[in-house]
Amino acid sequence: MSFSWFISVDDHLIEPARLWQERLPQRWRDTGPRIVREGKSEFWVYEDRQIVTTGLNAVAGKSREEFSPEPITYEDMRPGCYEPADRVADMNQGHVLSSMLFPSFPRYCGQVFHEAKDKELGLLCVQAWNDFILEEFAQAYPGRFIPMMIIPLWDPKAAAAEVERTAALGGKSIAFSENPTKLGLPSIHNDHWDPLFQACNDTGYVVSMHVGSSSNLIRTSEDMPTLAFMAYSAAANQAGTLLDWLFSGNFVKFPDLKIALSEGSIGWIPYFLERAEQVVDKQRFWASRFDIDMNASHERGEEKGSASFDLDTDIRRLFKDHVFGTFIEDQAGIRLLDIIGEDNVMLECDYPHSDSTWPDTIQLATKWLGHLPADVQHKIAIGNATRVYNFTPADPSTITA
Repeated sequence: MSFSWFISVDDHLIEPARLWQERLPQRWRDTGPRIVREGKSEFWVYEDRQIVTTGLNAVAGKSREEFSPEPITYEDMRPGCYEPADRVADMNQGHVLSSMLFPSFPRYCGQVFHEAKDKELGLLCVQAWNDFILEEFAQAYPGRFIPMMIIPLWDPKAAAAEVERTAALGGKSIAFSENPTKLGLPSIHNDHWDPLFQACNDTGYVVSMHVGSSSNLIRTSEDMPTLAFMAYSAAANQAGTLLDWLFSGNFVKFPDLKIALSEGSIGWIPYFLERAEQVVDKQRFWASRFDIDMNASHERGEEKGSASFDLDTDIRRLFKDHVFGTFIEDQAGIRLLDIIGEDNVMLECDYPHSDSTWPDTIQLATKWLGHLPADVQHKIAIGNATRVYNFTPADPSTITA
């Protein structure tokens, strides 16, 4: 075994009930997010919504036979799901050197606050979540957490300001939507998001997009079996995100911008890179002059405007310089590592979700990565994450597992 610790670039926090009640100004606490208990059940209350925690989001310490999507309470969860000290203890047990946490109650990129009516309160809730991560995780346990922030999605200028504020406090990344149009927001194909992307470019913030952060996982039909949907949706969603970004022009406009496809896995990437190159090779000349609607009638009116496609677009170079894939278990992706690039993939364990490999990630990953050179194993387990997120992890020798 060439590594005994790893960095998980995709884990999740079940927010403790105290978070917003402790951190919001006093006058907002009766209307901010709070836990209400009724009999044996409990749920978050925020504005006119009641939001439960699903059991599949907090299975750490349970056997697979105990997994269930039914709502659960804090008493049903392992304390490491929601309390910082207990999370660190679980990280030590699973040899997780450092972890990056996505939100749960706000959803993967803070959609709940975007959907709220009161945007003043919504911004305060965003800032409270960020300060909680910075103070009670990153600063309390140096080198153990890569601070990922959420943003006020409804206001790109306010989002840029939050990036700048939190970067000064040690933040490293933002959670963004894999497809903001599904949230009723503009796409990444115009200048709407420029203030945010410029701030990320200038601060080195990675734009981390978790699968499902569009609140719209792709399915073939409404009655697609759940297990088929779970097997299909992650790669389908993230393939669209990858191609959106590669053809958006944003990597030219913001040359230092980096994105991470969080929990999207990697085995599908070689095909879509190859397909993108084929499209560029065959279609680039007309596509550099105008754009069309491929779903429109062929009778008339296909053209939908000018295109900004650059004839010199180098798909592989854009991917190598700007895009990073993450995986939990993906043996196919590892076999295709020479195509994807050993510098563009990172390991995760997805604690405490039902796909998680915790606490056995090291043993499992050794089986998948053990045939690779030691330096490549180190890149995937630790090195790439430290470089991409410009983060210094804790010294393993100081940790008692």
